[in-house]
Amino acid sequence: MRRLKPCGLIFGFVCLAWNNAGAQSQPALADSFYNFINANRARTSVYITRNDSVIARLDENKLMPLTGTVKLLVAIEFAQQSTHETINENAYVNLEELEKYYIPEIDSIAQKAWMAYAKAHNEIKNGAVKLVDVARGMMMFSCNANADFLMDLLGFDNVKENITLFNLKQHTAIYPLAGSMFIYQLPKKSSEAKLIKEISKYSDKKYSMEAYYNHLELKTDPGFKAGFNAGQFSPALQKMWSDKLPSATTKEYVQIAQALNNRQVLDEDAFFTIGELVEYPMENKNFQQRFKNYGTKSGSTAYAFTMVFYFTMKDGTRMESAVFCNNLAPHEVKLLETWVEPFKEQLVADPLFRYKLKF
Repeated sequence: MRRLKPCGLIFGFVCLAWNNAGAQSQPALADSFYNFINANRARTSVYITRNDSVIARLDENKLMPLTGTVKLLVAIEFAQQSTHETINENAYVNLEELEKYYIPEIDSIAQKAWMAYAKAHNEIKNGAVKLVDVARGMMMFSCNANADFLMDLLGFDNVKENITLFNLKQHTAIYPLAGSMFIYQLPKKSSEAKLIKEISKYSDKKYSMEAYYNHLELKTDPGFKAGFNAGQFSPALQKMWSDKLPSATTKEYVQIAQALNNRQVLDEDAFFTIGELVEYPMENKNFQQRFKNYGTKSGSTAYAFTMVFYFTMKDGTRMESAVFCNNLAPHEVKLLETWVEPFKEQLVADPLFRYKLKF
C-alpha cells in the first residue's frame, strides 16, 4: 500500500517557502504552475487580489478540500486566546500530550521534521515545549498531532466560531484530523466496499462527531492508537478521507488573507502572535528587506494541494492569493509543490506574469 502523506507539506517544501526569499526567480517553473492550472481548470480553483482588485479568478466559489490550510483558523484562534490571556503561549506542554494524537504511519515526515527543528533551536526543555512552538510546528511543518492537541486545548467550538467571524458562508465543519482517520478502519467481518458505502451515507455532522469520538479515545485511552492498522488505509479510502476533509473556497480564504494582511477583524495585539505563527517567513532578512508582512499556509494530501499567501510590500503594495487543486495524482502534487514557490515569486515581482493570469 502506498502510504499517505501527512495532511500538510513535507519539510523540504516548507523550508523552500521560508528560505527562498530574494533567490533568483525561476520563471520557467512559475510558468509550469500556471500552465498546469490552465490545463486542469476542472480540478482547480484560483482567486488572487492585488490592492483590492481581483487580478485572477477561476471557479473561486467552488468548494474544495483545504488539506493542511485549515490550520490557519487554528492559528487565528490561538492568537486571539493568547491576546486575551485565555492561554499562556509561553507555558510548556509535555511532548507526551502531543504523542497521543501522533499517528506514525501517517504523520511521521512532518513530526520528525518539526522535532529536528525544535532540537536544533533548543526549544525542548525536559521533554516539553512552549505552546507557541507547538503552534509554530503546526504552521511551519503542518503537524497533525499539534493541530489536534491545539484544537482540543482551544476548544473545537471556539475554532469553528472563526468561520462565522470571517463570514465564511461555504466553509464546512472543522474536526480532529487523527480521529477522522480511524473512521476508515475496517470493522470485523466487513469489507472496504461496505465501509465506503456506509461512510458515504454519513451526514457532515455524523462524520465530524465520529472523528471527535475517536479523538476522545486517543486522548484518554493509550491503547486506542495502537489499534490503528495502516494496512487497511487503502488508496481508495485515502482518497475518500482526503475528499471529506474540511472544505472551503479560494475566495473565502482570500477573505481571511485580506483581513490578516490589512490587520483587520482581530484585536490589534493578536497580530503579534499571527506574526509568530503565520508570518514566520518574516524572520528571514531577505523577506524583511522586501515586505512589511508576509504570511503563508499550504497543505497537501496524495490527491489535493492548497496554498494561501499574502503580503504587503515596503511600498504598500498588497496581494492575497489562494490556489486549491483536487483529484490529483500523487506525482502531480509533487510537481505543484516544486513549482509553487517560483509561481509566488513571479506574482510578487513580475507585472507581465500577473497580466497573463487569465483563466
